[in-house]
Amino acid sequence: MSDTTDHPSAGLKRRSLLTGAAGILASGLAPAVHAQDKPVLRYLGTAVNQDKAIAEKFKADTGISIQYVAVTTDDVTKRAVTAPNSFDLIDTEFFSLKKIVPTGNLKGIDTRRIKNADKITSLFTTGTIAGKAVGDQGTAPKKVIFLEGEKSKAFAKSPTQFMSLIPTVYNADTLGIRPDLIKRPIESWAELLNPEFKGKTAILNIPSIGIMDAAMAVEAKGLHKYADKGNMSKAEIDLTIKTLIEAKRAGQFRALWKDFNESVNLMASGEVVIQSMWSPAVTAVRTKGIDCAFQPLKEGYRAWAAGFGLPATLAGRTQDAAYEFINWFLDGWAGAYLNRQGYYSAVLDTAKTRMEAYEWAYWMEGKPAARDIRSPNGEVLAKAGSVRDGGSYEQRMGGIACWNAVMDENEYMVRKWNEFVAA
Repeated sequence: MSDTTDHPSAGLKRRSLLTGAAGILASGLAPAVHAQDKPVLRYLGTAVNQDKAIAEKFKADTGISIQYVAVTTDDVTKRAVTAPNSFDLIDTEFFSLKKIVPTGNLKGIDTRRIKNADKITSLFTTGTIAGKAVGDQGTAPKKVIFLEGEKSKAFAKSPTQFMSLIPTVYNADTLGIRPDLIKRPIESWAELLNPEFKGKTAILNIPSIGIMDAAMAVEAKGLHKYADKGNMSKAEIDLTIKTLIEAKRAGQFRALWKDFNESVNLMASGEVVIQSMWSPAVTAVRTKGIDCAFQPLKEGYRAWAAGFGLPATLAGRTQDAAYEFINWFLDGWAGAYLNRQGYYSAVLDTAKTRMEAYEWAYWMEGKPAARDIRSPNGEVLAKAGSVRDGGSYEQRMGGIACWNAVMDENEYMVRKWNEFVAA
């Protein structure tokens, strides 16, 4: 997902909670909110992350209601900076924290009140998968997940008791392809700019993500080696945009897409055979009976991650309810729900307990499906015998090259990106 926007984290489903109030009380965590005092939690985020099934399940388990406040990705950040009293829980991407945390409008989340804090995947806390470091260009979560204190405006350089966000959903993005139309192996991001596919490619028109996809292609072609694709110099931005404009004027791109459904339609129609794509969009094409692959590439993936944060002014019963929601979210049901949509959950251990063994084997271990794989709403996503694109969790998330980011030169980059769009 990505830069923000309307990533089809549509699946962000949450899960079953600690067993009610008793579970939280017994654990010595924040007291569960008493039934007669249940507040309504105002949940700020993008519509794609605000799932009705999650709110319904959480209320059934706890009696606490979720009121979704749906805005665009940019507006999530804007509200966090300008109107921190307008929400009780924020769902935002880690790259936005460099804009939000210095304002002091987020409070450090006390990990002593989070039952499964010590089980959050090491990808977030140490930047490793199975003991091996993953790429950390851009805003790798490990750089921004810890704060110096509850009221800190600065990120901590090593783990502390306080987290800026508790991770919710994350994934690693790559190119989507039509193998049936390309009819040869695709192994590199460089193919996005290969004239062989002139008029049959597309790139994501969200500047901060699109330029990183472009940089993956530029670097793969050997045109430039970036120090940090998530934080380019002006000269690197110029080079990247110049390359894109030249390709566009040569007719390389069929489209610059912004909308999830647009990416699905471009691929399903065959107008495009290779493009920036999100995993759920590839799945959507497949459900139409069309061959489409979320293609692992030798240079690696561009990753993204979102999480829950708390406004600095949160207190009392509402704060207790927010902590209860976060604990519920990490307790298994929501994680399993996310995993079944092709995303990944922050605490894998609890999600595993809510999934069938064959589901876990397909989604997380990269094994052939023993049975048809279905989405949470029952749609067949993969037939028995098929293997997940990108393989296991360790293979995909261990193959990250860079993370979504907001560059220091963001305003300049957006201006130059708009020149590309207008060219």
